[in-house]
Amino acid sequence: NFIADTVASGSKVLFVGTKKQAQEVIADEVDRANQLYITQRWLGGTLTNFVTIRKRLRYLADLEVQRARGDFHRLTKAEALKREEEIGKLNRVFGGLKTMDRLPGAIFIVDPHEEEIAVQEAIKINIPIVAMVDTNCNPDLIDYIIPCNDDAIRSIRLITSKMADAALEGSTRRETAQVDDAGYSPGEER
Repeated sequence: NFIADTVASGSKVLFVGTKKQAQEVIADEVDRANQLYITQRWLGGTLTNFVTIRKRLRYLADLEVQRARGDFHRLTKAEALKREEEIGKLNRVFGGLKTMDRLPGAIFIVDPHEEEIAVQEAIKINIPIVAMVDTNCNPDLIDYIIPCNDDAIRSIRLITSKMADAALEGSTRRETAQVDDAGYSPGEER
């Protein structure tokens, strides 16, 4: 319910899972739910130094626009290759955050023991944490605890899909509320 309420209020949920078992599952489920994710290394300051992260996201978007326009053809082969490599690197690190224009309303973490920096940053700026907590984790730091095995790929898939379903439910509720409030759907002209 908390995830659905967060998304219904207009915020996004950041899904974090850098362990190998979680990477593919998170990327698939989050794409389905149109939320944010980090599956590679957590960069310190992703939440607490968001101004800098937003600059890097804008830079990535600018590079991709330049590539789409064909601006790379005017560069030398070496410069074009360097920019392509930079786009690849930035996409690996920030690919799941491309649509992040403001801080998330909540953060879902697959293994808070593994993602200690993410937990500390979320606590520091008061972002609620939903996490899969195994016996090796301290549950005191987590706002919404899901006690389960955070190493088994089946449990990761099950819980992550339920979180994505809740996010989808929240976005459906938000769209329905917008239609009810305005009397027309968001894509429809008045």
